[in-house]
Amino acid sequence: MVRRRERAVDVALAARRTRKGDLAWGLPKGLVEKGEAPEETAVREVQEETGLVAEIIEPLGDISYWYVWNAERVRKKVTFFLMEAVGGDVSIHDHEMEDVRWFPLPEARRRATYPSERDVLRRAADALVRTH
Repeated sequence: MVRRRERAVDVALAARRTRKGDLAWGLPKGLVEKGEAPEETAVREVQEETGLVAEIIEPLGDISYWYVWNAERVRKKVTFFLMEAVGGDVSIHDHEMEDVRWFPLPEARRRATYPSERDVLRRAADALVRTH
């Protein structure tokens, strides 16, 4: 999720607590609901988790990872999109997120907790260069 300013781009990152209690900053993501396309999921999850209304610019690819839920290992695949904020406000994010903030793109790339999401942010930066 980006917003373009005159000479810069900001990225909205959302933070939640890990099982260890650390604050993990990352990109919004969620489960695809029955009958829902990945694009619909992305727009819905961004609005739910960040409070922002977004439009898709282009796909950024997928990442896969494992997590543990109810003592079972679960593999999750997430499809990411470069999206631009067209409305909403980060102050109305949902309860799943402890905090949602805008960061300048270079800082967002450093702040993102997981290497795979830092890579997605690199892809977003590359795409933004191509679209200007």
